[in-house]
Amino acid sequence: MVVEDEQDLVFVGLTAMIDPPREAVPASIAEARNAGIRSIMITGDHKTTAQAIGKEIGLMEEGDLALTGKGLDNLSDEELNEKLGRISVYVRVSPENKIRIVQAWQNRGAITAMTGDGVNDAPALRIAMGSGTDVAKDSAAMVLADDNFVSIVNAVGVGRTVFDNIKKAIGYLFAGNLGAIIAILFAVFLNMPNPFTALQLLFINLINDSLPALALGMEKEEPDVMKRKPRNISEGIFSGGTLQSVLIRGVLIGWL
Repeated sequence: MVVEDEQDLVFVGLTAMIDPPREAVPASIAEARNAGIRSIMITGDHKTTAQAIGKEIGLMEEGDLALTGKGLDNLSDEELNEKLGRISVYVRVSPENKIRIVQAWQNRGAITAMTGDGVNDAPALRIAMGSGTDVAKDSAAMVLADDNFVSIVNAVGVGRTVFDNIKKAIGYLFAGNLGAIIAILFAVFLNMPNPFTALQLLFINLINDSLPALALGMEKEEPDVMKRKPRNISEGIFSGGTLQSVLIRGVLIGWL
Protein backbone atom coordinates (compact mmCIF):
# COMPACT_ATOMS: atom_id res chain seq x y z
CA MET A 1 0.00 0.00 0.00
CA VAL A 2 1.44 3.38 -1.02
CA VAL A 3 0.96 6.31 1.31
CA GLU A 4 0.68 9.68 -0.42
CA ASP A 5 2.73 11.43 2.27
CA GLU A 6 5.67 9.13 1.51
CA GLN A 7 6.13 10.13 -2.12
CA ASP A 8 9.20 11.88 -3.53
CA LEU A 9 11.32 11.41 -0.38
CA VAL A 10 15.04 12.21 -0.37
CA PHE A 11 17.39 9.71 1.32
CA VAL A 12 19.56 11.60 3.81
CA GLY A 13 21.27 8.80 5.73
CA LEU A 14 20.99 6.17 8.45
CA THR A 15 21.43 6.45 12.20
CA ALA A 16 22.51 3.54 14.37
CA MET A 17 23.08 3.09 18.09
CA ILE A 18 25.51 0.89 19.93
CA ASP A 19 25.96 -0.02 23.58
CA PRO A 20 29.72 -0.73 23.61
CA PRO A 21 31.32 -3.08 26.15
CA ARG A 22 33.06 -1.47 29.09
CA GLU A 23 36.73 -0.86 28.40
CA ALA A 24 37.96 -3.06 31.25
CA VAL A 25 35.90 -6.12 30.27
CA PRO A 26 38.31 -7.66 27.68
CA ALA A 27 41.20 -7.53 30.17
CA SER A 28 39.01 -9.06 32.89
CA ILE A 29 37.93 -11.91 30.62
CA ALA A 30 41.57 -12.61 29.77
CA GLU A 31 42.48 -12.49 33.49
CA ALA A 32 39.65 -14.89 34.31
CA ARG A 33 40.83 -17.26 31.57
CA ASN A 34 44.36 -17.24 33.04
CA ALA A 35 42.82 -18.11 36.40
CA GLY A 36 41.08 -21.13 34.90
CA ILE A 37 37.64 -19.49 34.77
CA ARG A 38 35.58 -19.93 31.59
CA SER A 39 33.30 -16.98 30.70
CA ILE A 40 30.16 -17.66 28.65
CA MET A 41 27.70 -15.07 27.35
CA ILE A 42 23.94 -15.62 27.32
CA THR A 43 22.13 -12.75 25.64
CA GLY A 44 18.88 -11.75 24.00
CA ASP A 45 20.66 -10.03 21.11
CA HIS A 46 20.68 -11.33 17.56
CA LYS A 47 23.17 -14.13 16.96
CA THR A 48 25.31 -12.04 14.60
CA THR A 49 25.44 -9.16 17.09
CA ALA A 50 26.32 -11.50 19.95
CA GLN A 51 29.14 -13.10 17.94
CA ALA A 52 30.56 -9.68 17.05
CA ILE A 53 30.54 -8.57 20.69
CA GLY A 54 31.97 -11.90 21.82
CA LYS A 55 34.91 -11.55 19.44
CA GLU A 56 35.43 -7.89 20.35
CA ILE A 57 35.80 -8.61 24.09
CA GLY A 58 37.88 -11.76 23.57
CA LEU A 59 35.13 -14.11 24.73
CA MET A 60 35.02 -16.08 21.49
CA GLU A 61 38.20 -17.69 20.23
CA GLU A 62 38.96 -19.53 17.01
CA GLY A 63 36.65 -22.51 16.69
CA ASP A 64 34.13 -21.33 19.31
CA LEU A 65 30.42 -21.57 18.54
CA ALA A 66 27.30 -19.46 19.08
CA LEU A 67 24.03 -21.29 19.67
CA THR A 68 20.43 -20.12 19.69
CA GLY A 69 17.81 -21.33 22.13
CA LYS A 70 16.05 -23.15 19.29
CA GLY A 71 19.29 -24.84 18.31
CA LEU A 72 19.82 -25.86 21.92
CA ASP A 73 16.36 -27.43 22.06
CA ASN A 74 17.24 -29.55 19.02
CA LEU A 75 20.34 -31.00 20.72
CA SER A 76 20.20 -34.14 22.81
CA ASP A 77 22.07 -34.21 26.13
CA GLU A 78 24.84 -36.25 24.51
CA GLU A 79 25.19 -33.80 21.61
CA LEU A 80 25.21 -30.83 23.97
CA ASN A 81 27.89 -32.43 26.13
CA GLU A 82 29.99 -33.03 23.03
CA LYS A 83 29.78 -29.39 21.90
CA LEU A 84 29.60 -27.75 25.33
CA GLY A 85 33.28 -26.87 25.59
CA ARG A 86 33.20 -24.99 22.26
CA ILE A 87 30.00 -22.97 22.82
CA SER A 88 30.90 -19.52 24.14
CA VAL A 89 27.71 -17.62 23.26
CA TYR A 90 24.04 -18.50 23.69
CA VAL A 91 21.36 -16.23 22.21
CA ARG A 92 17.63 -15.91 22.79
CA VAL A 93 17.30 -18.79 25.19
CA SER A 94 14.48 -19.67 27.58
CA PRO A 95 14.75 -20.00 31.39
CA GLU A 96 14.67 -23.79 30.90
CA ASN A 97 17.59 -23.50 28.48
CA LYS A 98 19.61 -21.56 31.06
CA ILE A 99 19.07 -24.23 33.69
CA ARG A 100 20.08 -26.87 31.16
CA ILE A 101 23.30 -25.02 30.32
CA VAL A 102 24.22 -24.71 34.00
CA GLN A 103 23.42 -28.35 34.70
CA ALA A 104 25.44 -29.49 31.69
CA TRP A 105 28.53 -27.77 33.07
CA GLN A 106 27.87 -29.05 36.59
CA ASN A 107 27.60 -32.60 35.22
CA ARG A 108 31.17 -32.11 34.02
CA GLY A 109 32.22 -31.28 37.57
CA ALA A 110 32.46 -27.54 36.98
CA ILE A 111 31.54 -24.88 39.54
CA THR A 112 29.09 -22.48 37.90
CA ALA A 113 27.91 -18.97 38.76
CA MET A 114 25.36 -17.40 36.44
CA THR A 115 24.74 -13.66 36.50
CA GLY A 116 21.63 -11.82 35.34
CA ASP A 117 19.01 -9.22 36.19
CA GLY A 118 15.66 -10.42 34.85
CA VAL A 119 12.80 -12.60 36.03
CA ASN A 120 13.63 -15.14 33.30
CA ASP A 121 17.17 -15.43 34.72
CA ALA A 122 15.97 -16.27 38.24
CA PRO A 123 15.71 -20.10 37.94
CA ALA A 124 19.43 -20.48 37.16
CA LEU A 125 20.74 -17.35 38.87
CA ARG A 126 23.64 -17.21 41.31
CA ILE A 127 24.81 -13.59 41.07
CA ALA A 128 22.20 -10.87 40.47
CA MET A 129 22.80 -7.36 39.20
CA GLY A 130 22.07 -4.57 41.66
CA SER A 131 19.89 -2.84 39.08
CA GLY A 132 17.96 -6.04 38.37
CA THR A 133 14.48 -7.09 39.35
CA ASP A 134 13.54 -7.97 42.92
CA VAL A 135 12.83 -11.54 41.83
CA ALA A 136 16.36 -11.90 40.47
CA LYS A 137 17.96 -10.41 43.58
CA ASP A 138 15.86 -12.54 45.93
CA SER A 139 16.75 -15.77 44.11
CA ALA A 140 20.50 -15.04 43.86
CA ALA A 141 23.14 -15.89 46.43
CA MET A 142 24.98 -12.62 45.76
CA VAL A 143 24.02 -9.17 44.46
CA LEU A 144 26.53 -7.24 42.36
CA ALA A 145 26.14 -3.61 43.43
CA ASP A 146 27.93 -1.97 40.48
CA ASP A 147 26.68 -4.30 37.68
CA ASN A 148 30.27 -4.75 36.51
CA PHE A 149 31.82 -8.01 35.33
CA VAL A 150 35.21 -6.68 36.43
CA SER A 151 34.02 -6.77 40.04
CA ILE A 152 33.33 -10.50 39.78
CA VAL A 153 36.89 -11.19 38.61
CA ASN A 154 38.30 -8.93 41.32
CA ALA A 155 36.22 -10.77 43.92
CA VAL A 156 37.77 -14.07 42.82
CA GLY A 157 41.23 -12.60 43.44
CA VAL A 158 40.19 -11.35 46.88
CA GLY A 159 38.68 -14.72 47.76
CA ARG A 160 41.84 -16.56 46.76
CA THR A 161 43.95 -14.14 48.79
CA VAL A 162 41.76 -14.63 51.87
CA PHE A 163 42.10 -18.40 51.56
CA ASP A 164 45.88 -18.11 51.14
CA ASN A 165 46.17 -15.90 54.22
CA ILE A 166 44.06 -18.27 56.30
CA LYS A 167 46.40 -21.11 55.33
CA LYS A 168 49.45 -19.01 56.22
CA ALA A 169 48.05 -18.04 59.63
CA ILE A 170 46.95 -21.58 60.48
CA GLY A 171 50.29 -22.98 59.30
CA TYR A 172 52.18 -20.52 61.50
CA LEU A 173 50.03 -21.18 64.58
CA PHE A 174 50.13 -24.96 64.25
CA ALA A 175 53.89 -25.02 63.65
CA GLY A 176 54.60 -22.83 66.68
CA ASN A 177 52.36 -24.78 69.02
CA LEU A 178 53.60 -28.11 67.67
CA GLY A 179 57.14 -26.97 68.46
CA ALA A 180 56.16 -26.19 72.05
CA ILE A 181 54.45 -29.57 72.43
CA ILE A 182 57.48 -31.40 71.04
CA ALA A 183 59.81 -29.52 73.41
CA ILE A 184 57.66 -30.40 76.42
CA LEU A 185 57.30 -34.07 75.42
CA PHE A 186 61.03 -34.30 74.78
CA ALA A 187 61.72 -32.96 78.28
CA VAL A 188 59.21 -35.38 79.84
CA PHE A 189 60.70 -38.44 78.10
CA LEU A 190 64.24 -37.49 79.19
CA ASN A 191 63.09 -36.68 82.71
CA MET A 192 64.22 -33.07 82.31
CA PRO A 193 62.64 -29.95 83.83
CA ASN A 194 59.71 -28.44 81.96
CA PRO A 195 61.23 -25.96 79.47
CA PHE A 196 58.27 -23.55 79.84
CA THR A 197 56.58 -22.01 82.80
CA ALA A 198 52.85 -21.26 82.69
CA LEU A 199 53.64 -17.56 82.25
CA GLN A 200 55.94 -18.28 79.32
CA LEU A 201 53.30 -20.38 77.56
CA LEU A 202 50.76 -17.61 78.10
CA PHE A 203 53.22 -15.10 76.63
CA ILE A 204 53.76 -17.34 73.59
CA ASN A 205 50.03 -17.67 73.01
CA LEU A 206 49.20 -14.01 73.48
CA ILE A 207 52.17 -12.28 71.86
CA ASN A 208 54.25 -14.65 69.79
CA ASP A 209 51.25 -16.39 68.21
CA SER A 210 48.46 -13.87 67.89
CA LEU A 211 50.19 -10.78 66.49
CA PRO A 212 52.19 -12.48 63.69
CA ALA A 213 49.12 -14.55 62.78
CA LEU A 214 47.07 -11.36 62.45
CA ALA A 215 49.77 -9.87 60.25
CA LEU A 216 49.78 -12.96 58.03
CA GLY A 217 46.00 -12.72 57.73
CA MET A 218 46.30 -9.20 56.33
CA GLU A 219 48.97 -9.86 53.72
CA LYS A 220 48.51 -8.57 50.19
CA GLU A 221 47.75 -10.97 47.36
CA GLU A 222 50.51 -13.07 45.82
CA PRO A 223 51.66 -12.05 42.31
CA ASP A 224 50.42 -15.33 40.82
CA VAL A 225 47.07 -15.48 42.63
CA MET A 226 45.11 -15.04 39.37
CA LYS A 227 47.39 -17.29 37.34
CA ARG A 228 46.58 -20.48 39.22
CA LYS A 229 43.93 -22.95 38.23
CA PRO A 230 40.92 -23.25 40.60
CA ARG A 231 41.52 -25.54 43.55
CA ASN A 232 39.54 -28.72 44.07
CA ILE A 233 36.52 -28.04 46.32
CA SER A 234 37.34 -31.19 48.30
CA GLU A 235 40.82 -29.87 49.00
CA GLY A 236 41.49 -29.34 52.72
CA ILE A 237 43.18 -26.45 54.47
CA PHE A 238 46.37 -28.53 54.91
CA SER A 239 46.68 -29.51 51.26
CA GLY A 240 49.33 -28.29 48.85
CA GLY A 241 52.27 -29.06 51.14
CA THR A 242 50.92 -27.10 54.13
CA LEU A 243 50.83 -30.13 56.43
CA GLN A 244 54.38 -31.14 55.54
CA SER A 245 55.55 -27.57 56.12
CA VAL A 246 53.84 -27.47 59.54
CA LEU A 247 55.44 -30.74 60.61
CA ILE A 248 58.93 -29.78 59.47
CA ARG A 249 58.82 -26.33 61.05
CA GLY A 250 57.24 -27.69 64.24
CA VAL A 251 59.98 -30.29 64.64
CA LEU A 252 62.72 -27.72 64.01
CA ILE A 253 61.22 -25.26 66.48
CA GLY A 254 60.81 -27.96 69.16
CA TRP A 255 64.33 -29.29 68.59
CA LEU A 256 66.03 -25.89 68.63
